[in-house]
Amino acid sequence: MAGRPVDHQRRAELLDAVVDYTVEHGFSEVSWRPVATALGVSTTTLVHRFGTKEQMLAAILGRLRERIVAATGETLGEQPGLAAAARAAWTRTSDPRRWAEFRLFFAVYGRALQAPEQFAGFLERVVADWMGNLLEAQGPDTDRATATRGATLVVATIRGLLLDLLATGDRDRVQDAAENFLAMLEHRA
Repeated sequence: MAGRPVDHQRRAELLDAVVDYTVEHGFSEVSWRPVATALGVSTTTLVHRFGTKEQMLAAILGRLRERIVAATGETLGEQPGLAAAARAAWTRTSDPRRWAEFRLFFAVYGRALQAPEQFAGFLERVVADWMGNLLEAQGPDTDRATATRGATLVVATIRGLLLDLLATGDRDRVQDAAENFLAMLEHRA
């Protein structure tokens, strides 16, 4: 006997709600009962929509990544040059309205580093997503090796600054360091 077909729109709505729950409560708090209770659905509904808990976690990571890429990728893709793309990325990621999402991002990143086989998909894409946009922002005439080094420096620096900002809340100090880094990139351009 075949089960009910998956309603993809309802699944997408539930997934967004599960991601919102996870952003608010943290990755370690994701389990069937609390999520179902918070969303006002049964655990059976979640199992029907997502399968196993591991599949739900993978879906959460995928949607979180999609949100972050959408929020930063669109901004990066509109900027000509590495310095402008880096400034746009910093402005977008350091916005306090995005902090909860990035706290979750870093929590997942740490967990993925501890269990790379479980989070292989996340680890494969976590740098590649930004790298593609930053390479594109530099234009087709930029030497590939030079573009890759520049994009790598931007990804690592912005993530480091953001991690510092989230850990300390010292906006003035971190923003000053970000401005210094961005000015160096602009000068280099």
